[in-house]
Amino acid sequence: MFKKISTSIFIVFLLVSCSSTKKISSENLTQKYISSISENALKTNLTIIASDEMEGRETGSEGQKKAGRYIIEQYQKAGISFPKGATSYYQTVPAAYLNAKRNENLSESENIWAFIEGTDKKEEIVVVSAHYDHVGIKNGEVFNGADDDGSGTVALIEIAKAFQKAKNEGNGPRRSILILHVTGEEHGLHGSRYYTENPLFPLKNTVADVNIDMIGRRDDLHKDTNNYIYVIGSDYLSSDLYAICESTNQKYIGLTLDYKYNDKKDKNRYYYRSDHYNFAKNGIPSVFFFNGSHADYHKPTDVVDKIEFDALTKRTKYAFAVAWEIAIREKRLVVDKTN
Repeated sequence: MFKKISTSIFIVFLLVSCSSTKKISSENLTQKYISSISENALKTNLTIIASDEMEGRETGSEGQKKAGRYIIEQYQKAGISFPKGATSYYQTVPAAYLNAKRNENLSESENIWAFIEGTDKKEEIVVVSAHYDHVGIKNGEVFNGADDDGSGTVALIEIAKAFQKAKNEGNGPRRSILILHVTGEEHGLHGSRYYTENPLFPLKNTVADVNIDMIGRRDDLHKDTNNYIYVIGSDYLSSDLYAICESTNQKYIGLTLDYKYNDKKDKNRYYYRSDHYNFAKNGIPSVFFFNGSHADYHKPTDVVDKIEFDALTKRTKYAFAVAWEIAIREKRLVVDKTN
């Protein structure tokens, strides 16, 4: 009798222990891949992406194309391929398209994409986006665009590597991840508009866009700390997305989430000024992460030496954590609101 009871108690204890371990392991797994994002790698890549050699990355310029080649090299080194259905890492954006609205005499350019295929929900796509163009050279001065948007560009590379690491270790996301470096943002969100008008994957299968545009500095409203990020648009279309942005920060990151610019009536109109908007206007839940403007915005003084890499790293981890939670959850985000 004692032996049978003891055996039963042991089995129950084992089941409870396994269940508890599984729950803890899930959180530890998330933290593991958040922690894989490297400040040193962000600094190394940004030092190159925002160097004078890239000539300010003007849309369609050789400097931008050189930056694009460097970005692709990082994906190749990490074993991250271009999406299935594509023939390369490039989505060509024709010059005629880039010049149709403003006739700025821009040369043909490219969006750059990389892809981490999901497991059981691989037909559903989570887009993580940032623009890699800037404004080029003016009056002989290189506008390096270290924060705008070199910071978002290198964040995407690290986020992709974290997802690929998870996949390599058998812990990949359930949904597929499309990493999208868009062109032509500085001239009117051209690259993201081109993608949403010519999507590789049906927009109906795109569950969210996590967009990163300037996350390496602080603004005048946060002179005493860089431990913040502006969150814009998370609650416009989906209460699920808003909840994820809040909960992942509380659980894993610990930034101050600032909603100052989330008001659609805000005079800066930031919600309409970065690449997430072309997804949002198509009914796709989208969030824009942003550190705010500063004195070096669109000036030749937006250089790597002024980047606060501790802030860049923490914000990159946050963007990854949000994308990760969207990609691994049981149900896709519910669209419960309209623009």
